[in-house]
Amino acid sequence: MAENLVKSHKEEQIIQLLNSQRARQFREAYLDLHVYEQAQIFTELNKQQRARLYRYLTANEVGDMFDAIEDEPEEVVKYFEEMTPQYAANVIDEMYTDNAVDILAHVPKKDLASYLRLIPQEKAAEIREMLHYEDKTAGAIMSTEYVEILGNQTVRSAMHVVKREASDAETIYYVYVVSAENKLLGVLTLRDLLINADDVMITDIMTTPVMSVKVSDDQAEVAQTIRDYNFLAIPVTDYEGKLIGIINVDDIIDVIDEESAEDYSGLAAVDTEEDSDNPLKAAANRLPWLIVLLLLGMSTTTLISHYEGMISQASILAIFVTSITGTAGNAGTQSLAVAVRRLASRDENQPSVYRQFLIELLTGLVTGLVTGLAIFLIVGFWKQNFLLGFVIGMAMMCAITVANLAGSFIPNLMDKIGVDPAVASGPFISTLSDLTSVLIYFNIAKLFMRFFMGQ
Repeated sequence: MAENLVKSHKEEQIIQLLNSQRARQFREAYLDLHVYEQAQIFTELNKQQRARLYRYLTANEVGDMFDAIEDEPEEVVKYFEEMTPQYAANVIDEMYTDNAVDILAHVPKKDLASYLRLIPQEKAAEIREMLHYEDKTAGAIMSTEYVEILGNQTVRSAMHVVKREASDAETIYYVYVVSAENKLLGVLTLRDLLINADDVMITDIMTTPVMSVKVSDDQAEVAQTIRDYNFLAIPVTDYEGKLIGIINVDDIIDVIDEESAEDYSGLAAVDTEEDSDNPLKAAANRLPWLIVLLLLGMSTTTLISHYEGMISQASILAIFVTSITGTAGNAGTQSLAVAVRRLASRDENQPSVYRQFLIELLTGLVTGLVTGLAIFLIVGFWKQNFLLGFVIGMAMMCAITVANLAGSFIPNLMDKIGVDPAVASGPFISTLSDLTSVLIYFNIAKLFMRFFMGQ
């Protein structure tokens, strides 16, 4: 708590220095912060304050800070619009290429052309190439700032290369060995260079073959590879095996956050990243799915209406409809969450679809049996009618088992036909579990109707 107060006070002092236009003191205090803290303060400033900051800081200093900004790229674009074209181009040039590309993908074409004309040709060419990679692929998130050496070098000459490239490289822990044609041959770590004698050949100490990913690989698969092997970075190659970039673990953390947010958004049928303070805008974002779910829910209402005769003869049956549909829906959601998570992880050791189906069938039977037994006893003692308790318990067990199977089967089916399981599964599971629960409940109850007449 005290640490947060000190931090807040320091931020206030820095903003005060900016407001009073004390450039030298502002620079000292601001640049003394970590770039993440600089970025947090920057995003709190108004347009006039940011204009002063651009005058007081160099493009190099602003570029380092922009690498740490966590705002959405669409929001960061507006900061470039506040700068002169040359200053903005210089900031982009100082940023890591992958971070710059994320932002430039949202820049108007006219402004993009202007920036690229003012950026050094080599960097501009890299940006143009990366802008053409498909979104959510390895090429779209890779960095081109890495250290590469030739296999016929010694440790001594390799260390010279590392020292020369260190200031521009995003990571120097891994050093990649390439052929004269730039094909990836091997990899070694900075530790390998430090512990070996200066005259040792690189080919004698490099690790080969190298675990790498193709430029078109899905970012989720890349994230899984880095997580499985505990890499700090992984090289990206084109279809000819030529090294064209690397993906760092910090980029993968962003990917994992993004994929998790998308899964949560799909399951909840709402954008969980929504941070709008405007109630009308928030409502506009949520209403479409709510209307769709309302229409789907009407199918359950229509089905129940077919059993009006039964309910009029035994009104007690209506009391337990929501309990059965709600519990089955919860069971289906649990099964759905497990299935979606399993599909997202793509673990090679995960059970086959048929085995998953069998596991969920048995799980549904066990959980349904226990839940059904519990409701049987509750209803039996509560209503002094154990036959009614048996009907409710049997319906509960069957409904939970079916919901479990649906929660496991539907995501796999959606995945097979190329639809995001998280987005498509939630509404289907909710509606299907309600429909099947109502069908099961009233059809079982129909067999014992003569015992419930008039209740």
